[in-house]
Amino acid sequence: MTTSSPTRRTEKIRKDLPADLSASITVFLIAIPLSLGIALATGAPLQAGLVAAAVGGIVAGRLGGAPLQVSGPAAGLTVVTAELIQRYGWRTTCAITVLAGICQLGLAALRTARSALMVSPAIVHGMLAGIGVTIALAQLHIVLGGMPQSSAVANVLGLPAQLADLHPVALGVSALTLVVLLGWPRLPGRVGTALRKVPAALASVALATAVAALAGLSLPRVDLPSWRSHALPEMPEGPVLGLIAAVLTITLVGSVESLLSAVATDKLIASERGTDNRPPRADLDRELRGQGAANIISGALGGLPITGVAVRSVANVKSGAASRKSSMMHGLWVLLAAFLLVPLLDLIPLATLAALVMAVGVQMVSITHMRNITRHREILVYGTTIVAVVLGGVLEGVAIGIAVAVALALHRLARTRITLERLDSGVHRVRARGQLTFLAVPRLSRVLNQIPHDAPAVIELDGSFMDHAAYETLHDWRQSHLAHGGSMEVAGRSGQAARFTDADGEPAGQAGEGGTPGTAVDPAPAGMRSGRSGDGGHHAERSRRDRRGTHQCCRPWTPWQNHCDHRSSASRTATTASAAAAAAAESGTVATGDTGGEPARRRGAGQLASGITAFQRDTAPHVREELARLAREGQRPSQLFLTCADSRLVTSMITASGPGDLFTVRNVGNLVPLPGAESTDDSVAAAIEYAVDVLEVDSITVCGHSGCGAMQALLTSSPAAPVTPLRRWLRHGLPSLERMASRHHAWARIAGRLPADAVEQLCLTNVVQQLEHLKAHESVARRLAEGTLELHGMYFHVGEAQAYLLSEGEDFFDCRVFDTVGQHA
Repeated sequence: MTTSSPTRRTEKIRKDLPADLSASITVFLIAIPLSLGIALATGAPLQAGLVAAAVGGIVAGRLGGAPLQVSGPAAGLTVVTAELIQRYGWRTTCAITVLAGICQLGLAALRTARSALMVSPAIVHGMLAGIGVTIALAQLHIVLGGMPQSSAVANVLGLPAQLADLHPVALGVSALTLVVLLGWPRLPGRVGTALRKVPAALASVALATAVAALAGLSLPRVDLPSWRSHALPEMPEGPVLGLIAAVLTITLVGSVESLLSAVATDKLIASERGTDNRPPRADLDRELRGQGAANIISGALGGLPITGVAVRSVANVKSGAASRKSSMMHGLWVLLAAFLLVPLLDLIPLATLAALVMAVGVQMVSITHMRNITRHREILVYGTTIVAVVLGGVLEGVAIGIAVAVALALHRLARTRITLERLDSGVHRVRARGQLTFLAVPRLSRVLNQIPHDAPAVIELDGSFMDHAAYETLHDWRQSHLAHGGSMEVAGRSGQAARFTDADGEPAGQAGEGGTPGTAVDPAPAGMRSGRSGDGGHHAERSRRDRRGTHQCCRPWTPWQNHCDHRSSASRTATTASAAAAAAAESGTVATGDTGGEPARRRGAGQLASGITAFQRDTAPHVREELARLAREGQRPSQLFLTCADSRLVTSMITASGPGDLFTVRNVGNLVPLPGAESTDDSVAAAIEYAVDVLEVDSITVCGHSGCGAMQALLTSSPAAPVTPLRRWLRHGLPSLERMASRHHAWARIAGRLPADAVEQLCLTNVVQQLEHLKAHESVARRLAEGTLELHGMYFHVGEAQAYLLSEGEDFFDCRVFDTVGQHA
């Protein structure tokens, strides 16, 4: 056993070497121009970029905790480093880099890597976007043939003078660089496919350099001085507080960017590779140690600060890298190039590098991030952070962003809107929107005291939290109101009744479970009342409840009662007729009472009319405002939900979603026809295209369910059976049947148990297969490649009322596993 382990390790290294070697060359070709460009943007010696790239690849690649992450000089630290060089000089900046590396080692020893991810994404992306804006403004001056100013504001103010003094040669070379950089990934045809194997950054710099050299253009170029005169760090000089702030800034920005890049690299690997070809997940504390060691060595050797670089990491993964050796070899190639390729590097125009870095800065302002942040109502934090970073600097910008985020969170917690409305029926409705804390108690008490003592009241709590002070206020007012002959109902979101427990334990609405204040306010079955004055009560309200039925299992689906097994068909028919008569009475029409002729049609029509009436009376007032907003703004669903047409599958119920949340497509068997398949159905493909390209959903979910009739039909169908529209449609499910029978595909199962029978096995396998069909659609494949779309598999067991989500990868037995969701909720 001890002798076979080294042999296995040697075989793995030999097997992975070709892939690592190929990936390392690709990353090296990207790293050289970017490292020189970032060094130029900071104002550091150009060799400093090459030193940081080599050290980041070798040291961080060997010691870091993210095997396929590539480290080196990154755009995220460009603005900070440029400020430090202007304030303290280059050699002191190298010493600050060493101290920042020591701080990172200390943070890693304290195992605080995960804590860095607690910073709001709006602040992180706002910081990076602000840095990108600052970089782009500075490099724009070099692109135009001038020199950048000391700050972003000065660069903006200096643009008119720079535009009046253009240098056509520098502008032409920069424009050529940008055209090639943006157009290279879009080269068509077979020749384009072959050329695209060369990184766009290298192609743009190489072509612009070749044109400038062959045309004999006179413009500033890279000038790498002799390594003998390379500057090394010196003891820091300057104000102590200023130096401490500089060290903390490098530590904070470098650590957060490295850890976010490591997490993003993990996600990319999981989405593109199976479990048999996947390296271990990132160890963030080890990654922080590797970054700290790399910064210490880079600073000591006169290099730029180092972080994990997302662009090079993505290129490393997509080039097929198998281990950390690809990053280490890329660092070795950079080291060799720094000594052997100096004559070639000296031919690169500075305007070309500036255009390259300017494009990187613009790309740091991500439209996708802005869209996600807007959806989560954090755009104020994002925008404030950008402006603060551009105007004040990175550390100041992050501090202001954190302050705005905290203020916004407190505002949302403290903001509660409480209104009182008297309905035509005489009921007084109090709406409390937001969290009910002690800050809202004065307003709540003032509104409650406006309700007459003997009036019926409904309290709607549209929030998720109620503290003890608010609970006591409601509880005391309720007791007083009932004692004076009034009635009260406490309702949760969307008007559903909630349980609110008395001191003696009797249910009367809810503030948490069992009446405990300070917890979530959860909806309970509709129809549960908190209290009533005398025996008379409110006969109209009671009669409406009686018409909808009072059995517990019907709530809150009382308008539709054909799912109730506790009643006979005759009873259901009688109740339906009663509901239809009541609906006719309310609408002013006359019910004939004739049960002959077309009983099925009349039963369905009466049921529909009753349901519509109940919706208009009970639900429409609660959703009218939200639907009006959606009508004005249009739909912006977050996901496409593709599921079966089975009537037992209520998508809004099992996903707790509402209007505007899901773009839903339903068909028999939740099937996704392959593009170009025989007897294909363009309606599904059209819905997918519309959801992905027009609505720009973030995810697509394929949801199967237990006892699916389509899957039963697939299992039992005979080839000799006549071809009907249903059979033609079910042909799209044949690949699922083949997958289940194949030995070359992983099976699917539910976590903790095997499938109950062949039907359930096919239902699970069908979800996995339809996800593969989705990837064959051009719009889905494109968004997946961009990393802006996620695919999810879901299975709903009807009898258990339990949802399961398809986990990533395969388990020990090579099975795709559906994990339980919310079983402890």
